[in-house]
Parts: sequence; structure tokens; C-alpha cells
Amino acid sequence: MASHATHMDSAHAHDEHEHHDSGQSTVLGFWLYLMTDCILFASAFAAYAVLFGNVNGGVAGKDIFELKYVLVETFALLFSSITYGFAMISAHKGNKSGVLGWLVVTFLFGAAFIGMELNEFHHLIAEGHGPQNSAFLSSFFALVGMHGLHVTAGLVWMAVMMFEVVKTGLTSRSLTRLNCLSLFWHFLDIVWICVFTVVYLKGAM
Repeated sequence: MASHATHMDSAHAHDEHEHHDSGQSTVLGFWLYLMTDCILFASAFAAYAVLFGNVNGGVAGKDIFELKYVLVETFALLFSSITYGFAMISAHKGNKSGVLGWLVVTFLFGAAFIGMELNEFHHLIAEGHGPQNSAFLSSFFALVGMHGLHVTAGLVWMAVMMFEVVKTGLTSRSLTRLNCLSLFWHFLDIVWICVFTVVYLKGAM
């Protein structure tokens, strides 16, 4: 019996070691994906830098950007990054209810950000400043819209993770996925700071 128990413990430890290695590989692979996303956003920033002055006789950034409005957007996303950090602290403590609570708060901040961005786009298009009007507006909508699509994908992923945590608890697999989502979410936060600085602050001058 003792030999059987020892064998079972050894097999369990082996499975845990294999899953730990698999989790590390997953996170490493996700880092590689983020590097490719960096290239994608860098290309969009480069296109915007070239085209932002080509207004085709229309509006420029200083004519349409509302910095106070965008600042509220920015704080919503920044706070969502902080609350996701609290979710990860709860996850590493094994606090399932804490994880779910902070994920809900993070989701609401992220949804508020997307709602405000959609409202901004709707307002600009309704005023006749759609992406077809100039190279500046095309590059603006492309860059900011691409970031918004990434945030939307992150919200969908977050909803899936909340469902998974409710259904299966804080397993090693779910912790790995939460870590990957954490990298993705904080990455989007950094990209938005660049968008706010390069697009809105510079454009409003």
C-alpha cells in the first residue's frame, strides 16, 4: 500500500511538473505573439505619423479632439489595469470570489472605455469627419479603431475566463490563461498611453 501511495504521489508530481512546463511554454508563446502585435501597432503609428498632416483641406486634430473626454477614457483603461492586477493577486492567493469580483470591475471599466470610444467615433462621423474624408482621418480611425478592437477581444476573453473560473475554479490551466490575459491587458494599456500622447496630445497642439 505504501509503495502504491508513493507511486501515485510520484505520478501526480510528474503531472504537475509537466503542466508547469506547459504553462511556461504557453506564456513564452504569448510573449512572442505580443511582439508581433508590437510590430502591427508600430506600423499603424508610423502610418499615422506620415499622414496626420494630410487633412485634404478638412479638419485637423486640434479641431475635433476633446482632451477632457479622452482623458476620462484614459483613466477608465488605466483603472482597469489596476483592478486586473488585484484580480491576479487574488488568483495567486486562491481567492476565487476575489478574482471574479475584480474581473467584473475590470470588465466594466473596459466596457466603459469601448463605449466612450464608439461614442467618439459616432460623433465624428455624424459631424461629417469620417475616415473617408482625409488621410489624417483614415489613419486616425485605423490606429484608434485597431486598439479598440483589441480591447474588445480582451473583454470577450475576460468574459470567457470568468465563466471558466466559475465552472472549474482556479486550476493551473486557468491561472496560466489569466496570466496571458494579464500580459495582453497591460500591453493594451501601454499602447493606449502611446495613442493618447502621439495622437491626442500632439494632435491638439
